[in-house]
Amino acid sequence: MLQGLFNYDNPVWRFIGKLGDLIILNVLWIVCSIPIFTIGASTTAVYYVTLKMVRDEEDSTIKSFFRSFKSNFKQATAIWLILLAAGAVLAFDFWFFTTGQMNLSGNVKTVMMAIFGGFLLILSFIFTYVFPLQARFYNPVKRTLFNAFFMSIRHLIQTIGILATDVLIAFGSYMALFYMPQAALLMMLFGMPLVAFVNSYFLASIFKRYMPKEDTERGNGLRPLFEDEDEETLAAIRSLKGEDAEK
Repeated sequence: MLQGLFNYDNPVWRFIGKLGDLIILNVLWIVCSIPIFTIGASTTAVYYVTLKMVRDEEDSTIKSFFRSFKSNFKQATAIWLILLAAGAVLAFDFWFFTTGQMNLSGNVKTVMMAIFGGFLLILSFIFTYVFPLQARFYNPVKRTLFNAFFMSIRHLIQTIGILATDVLIAFGSYMALFYMPQAALLMMLFGMPLVAFVNSYFLASIFKRYMPKEDTERGNGLRPLFEDEDEETLAAIRSLKGEDAEK
């Protein structure tokens, strides 16, 4: 019994090890996000590690983080700046119409709020998938953004589940500040990587459907997205991108 307890392959020890990895990831994410414009690269690196953790792939947390941070830096930074700019514009427009900065009728105001609120929701859908996709698949920036939108709609139930889980974690952490400060402190130790780790359970099962069977069995890393899709789906995707259907 004691031999099994101190076996490091024991599920309990593996769980504790993952909690320790999340704390390390939180420190790395905070430090590497300090310049602000690097948040995309550091978030991608966190998802690179948490997706591996969910798949029970053994690797050094620190080395994996910086490997991904370096290899995805340019594209992840470009994606982050695009989303940041789009989010700032949409948030300002939503605030502008919500606070009644213009003398608009009630119906017009409601319609404008609904439009920009809808755009913000779509942006949150894209944001949910785009950095995990950047961590898991090779694609240009434009295609990664398109794939994030496409997958968020195609897997709408899972997308809603991910967003709802993120909101619950954020709300629980906020309420813990007032009623359970010790629990709030514990949540702060894990920070954003805890959210990424929980999300990765949803995302890993989704991404598995887009991986070629032979590469899934071998446990290989990054592959072009939609490579194993059926021809009808591929044709639809290529037509949306304006690509030659024969490529």
